Parts: sequence; structure tokens; C-alpha cells
Amino acid sequence: MNFYPTGRAIWLIVLGAPIAAILAAIVPGLWAIGAAWALMLLLLLLLDGLVAAKVNDVRLAVANSAEIGAPLQLALAAEFSGRIEPRNLSGNLGLDERLAEDGAVAFSLERNALADGAFSGQATIVPVRRGTGEIGRLWLRWKGPLGLAWRQIQKQSTQSVAVMPNIAAIRSPTIQMFLRDSVFGLLARKIRGEGSEFEALSEYQPGMDRRSIDWKGSARHSKLLAKEYDAERNNQIVFALDCGSAMCEPIDGLPRIDRAVSAALLTAYITLKAGDRTSLFSFAAKPELSTPFLSGSRNFFRLQQEAATIDYRHQESNYTLALSTLQSRLQRRSLIIIFTDFTDPTAADLMLEAAARLIDKHLVLFVILQDRELTGIIDNPPESAEDVARAVMAQNLLDQKNLVLTKLRHMGIDVIEGAHQDIGTRLINAYLNIKRRGSL
Repeated sequence: MNFYPTGRAIWLIVLGAPIAAILAAIVPGLWAIGAAWALMLLLLLLLDGLVAAKVNDVRLAVANSAEIGAPLQLALAAEFSGRIEPRNLSGNLGLDERLAEDGAVAFSLERNALADGAFSGQATIVPVRRGTGEIGRLWLRWKGPLGLAWRQIQKQSTQSVAVMPNIAAIRSPTIQMFLRDSVFGLLARKIRGEGSEFEALSEYQPGMDRRSIDWKGSARHSKLLAKEYDAERNNQIVFALDCGSAMCEPIDGLPRIDRAVSAALLTAYITLKAGDRTSLFSFAAKPELSTPFLSGSRNFFRLQQEAATIDYRHQESNYTLALSTLQSRLQRRSLIIIFTDFTDPTAADLMLEAAARLIDKHLVLFVILQDRELTGIIDNPPESAEDVARAVMAQNLLDQKNLVLTKLRHMGIDVIEGAHQDIGTRLINAYLNIKRRGSL
């Protein structure tokens, strides 16, 4: 614990110096007044620091885990002894850059009316990167009764916060209502529809697909009968996440990879509910993460933990190595959902070649996050020659990207492109359409 002068004390000392100089110039014998003034203030400052309130206990309450991009509250409580209460009590906490961009958060503590000498305060931070964020050193300071000295203590925290992928969309009322009303309920039952496994014959009803009519069975029973199919479960779904340099660029304050992870986990929750086997795969310059295929919603938390380990790699993505490695690990037909972005035409061509080898055996779906920055530059009215050049360059980049997406669609690969807040819902709809068609 230590103390140091406040702004008031410094100003009083500075103010006394010119007054003492003027008096000494008028009456030389009064030069000692300046020294006496400074000495008196120093003694008062020392006395103010010594009699200031003394802290008994300081407690910092923080959750063990948080979600990236979601507000996290920190609570600070302090107890003081003695009749003299601290004045202007405030705190400052050092944080890992994963938890706060500026690396610190400030507290303003107020007196607790329910207990003598108790003060408390709260602060809110927003984690900006996944991983383990360390809680650093805490500084707590307050003024003495005269307002001349700050008293300060330091305390090193040993706490840490595990920053997990954001799954707030799963808790949203819309998704919960969808799960409640969808076929993925708590009771096991057959999912009849445009599946791939024959289930039964039923009497043909208007509105049914005419291609489902069983003409031989209809002839035997003298009435139109249609085939019913069971939507196949136990399919293999792979979420392949590019964590290279292009995916580390931010969108609305968070890296693209984190937006992609949130959309992937939202859809993975649905695939696990649907009874399909789900896996996560990440890559940059080389393959990074490859989880085993998991089934059942009870394994969703494990997927979330595995997704939290996907690191930010400022490297060019090697699509050829990554997708060939993934292909060698898959023993049966699978739905491969690839989250990526590309700015280099050469890398895009290599991606197209690698994707072409996948579609011979697997069903491939690309997910691309819409680049708001490029569209913003293009849409803004130019005010200078530099703005025109910037808009032309942005349009060229966007045209190159659209050309690659067109080539993917011509290859027979579905592409979902949209804003990050909509991409999860669109991906779920695409997955359910694939299930209904029985494409796997």
C-alpha cells in the first residue's frame, strides 16, 4: 500500500511558490515563508495519507467463461475499517486483450447502504477474441479526508476467463420455437417425406408427387398407391472452417472466423438434434482441427469447446492440402460445409480445383460472408479522385469474388452468401432442404 499527492496538493504547492517569490522580492527576510508553506503541505499530505481509510478486503467476481461478442459483467467489492470513509473510490483492472481491446477496465465504487464500510461497483466488458483471457493486476485508490493524498493498493489476480464461441442464436426464441414445432422433438418417430429409404405404401392423395406412384402396387390393389420414404438419419456432416488470414479480418467488430464459428455451431445444434453425425474441421496453411464424428445433442457442448480452440492464423490458406486431407479421412458420402473467404485469384483457382475433386463423392456447400466494407466503398458517393480510385478497386475485387462464386455454382456446388446475422438461418434452411430431398 502506498500514497501520493492529489491534483489539489500539487496545485497548492505550485501556487505557494510564486507568492513566496513575490514576498521575498519585496521583503528579503520573508524568503522562509515559501519553504514553510511547502513543508506544511508535505506534512498535511503525509498526515492525510496516514489517516485515510484502510482496506480490509477486496474481492473481484468474474465468470469462468464468456461468449465472444457478448457483454460480460465484472463485480468488485471492497471493505474498509475505521470511521473515516474513503473518498472518490475507484478501481482499474488490467485485462488480457482477448477480453478488452484497450487492455483495461475502470470501476467506480459506491457505498453499500446495507453494510458499514462496504463499497461495490460493476463494469462491463465485451470479449473480442476466443481463447483463455487472463485477469491482470487490480489497482484500487481513494482520497484521504483532506483530499491531499491518494491512497492506493495493488492486487494481482489469478483468475482467467475462457472465451467461448457465441451461441446466443441457439437460445433465441425463434430457434427454440422452431425446435419445438419441428420434427426434431423429444419423441423418436419416423420422418416421412422425400427421403432416400423406402418406408411404406399409402393411398395416393392430391398434391403428392406423381413420381412417387407405385403403378404395380396400384394395379394389384385397384387403387392408386404412393411410396413413402423415410428421411435418412445418421448422415455425416462436416463443418470445414478456414481460419487463414482472410478470415481473420473483422466484420462489425469481430473476426470473420468467429462469425463463421457461430453460424456453424447454430447449424451443428440442428444436425445433432436431427440424428446426424457431426464433425468440425479447421485449416489455414495446414489442417488444424479435426474432431471425430459426434451424434446426439448431448455432444453439442463438446463441439463448442473444440470450436473455442480454433486459432487465428495470419497465413494464406492451403486449400489443396486441407481439402485433400479432409477427403482422405472421409470413408463415406458426407455433406461438407466450407466457410471461407478469398481475395487472391490464384488461391481461388486452387480452391476451385480442390472443390472439384470433392464433389465426385461428396455433397459440398460453400458459405461466404458478405463483405460490407467493399459494398460500402462502392455505394458511397466519391468526393475526391482517391475515393474514385478506391471505389474502382473495390468493384474489381467484388467482381473477382462474384466470378469465383459463379464458377462454383456452374460446378454444381451450392453457395450461400449473406450478412453474418442472416447466414446461420439460411444455412439451416439449406441443410433441411438437403434432408428433405434425400441428397445424401
